[in-house]
Amino acid sequence: QVQLVESGGGLVQAGGSLRLSCAASGNIFGSASMGWYRQATGKQRGLVATISPGGSSNYADSVKGRFTISRDKNTVYLQMNSLKPEDTAIYYCKFSEFGTYYWGQGTQVTVSS
Repeated sequence: QVQLVESGGGLVQAGGSLRLSCAASGNIFGSASMGWYRQATGKQRGLVATISPGGSSNYADSVKGRFTISRDKNTVYLQMNSLKPEDTAIYYCKFSEFGTYYWGQGTQVTVSS
């Protein structure tokens, strides 16, 4: 089992910044991909960004140039700059290793206009 603890969500005005963190613990073998997904009200959960064990990253087009994903061992971060109201959603951390994946509990990000 792997446990994920997320933090860093909140309310921010458009143009502001937030930093999300997700710390993984438990049965971890050092080859996990980690990432962030988000789900807005009435919409499906979708990719925000992922990062491989080697540090390669991938972003949704809608956040490129504004969001930066990084990791320090088993903690993944999402630095979100120039936030827009359409970024409002619940953000979920995902941990994937050897074909098994786990989700965090989600953290709310609300961007006011």
